[in-house]
Amino acid sequence: MSGRAVRVRPLRPEEVPAAVDVVARGMRDNPLHVAAYGRDEHRRLARHSHLVAGLFGASADLLLTGAFRDEVLVGVCGAAPPGTCRLGAAERLRMLPALARLGPAAAARVLSWTRAWYRHDPGSPHVHLGPVAVDARLQGQGIGTALLAHQCRRLDDAGATGYLETDKPRNVTFYRRSGYEVAGRTTVLGVPNWFMVRAARG
Repeated sequence: MSGRAVRVRPLRPEEVPAAVDVVARGMRDNPLHVAAYGRDEHRRLARHSHLVAGLFGASADLLLTGAFRDEVLVGVCGAAPPGTCRLGAAERLRMLPALARLGPAAAARVLSWTRAWYRHDPGSPHVHLGPVAVDARLQGQGIGTALLAHQCRRLDDAGATGYLETDKPRNVTFYRRSGYEVAGRTTVLGVPNWFMVRAARG
């Protein structure tokens, strides 16, 4: 698929299950996911699939965008509009079955991880980017760049501030190329995490 055109568009409801699979495969080996889910790659894949499916089902305001090559979904980007990135009480209840499927120890680690991220959320209005994932076998082919360019155009059209978290040092460089800057850093489950902001433009 390398070199073929990438088309980016909003996902349709019937494409969400495929999006869950892409995100799970694309993020299976992220350092934070290894720390949260364990070293068995098959278990990590299953556990992150449960969590992402729960998140997508619970977050009514999350905007999902897909990157396609030859009509095959190869990348996914979520974006929570201002004021919607923290789950409300009803949404947290809808997440409980997904957390239960992780097992008690992994669920506790995920909750510790999300609490640490919540503490770094900006107090001012922002569009919260994530998850951002490219299918594992296709990373490094410009798909993530196309997804991020699409999201940055949306931010600029809206005059909105962007915000995201990452646990991968190389992603810090990737996001900086699109105008994101490091606003904070902490360690979560023993893994370095960076919090990045892209100032509103226009």
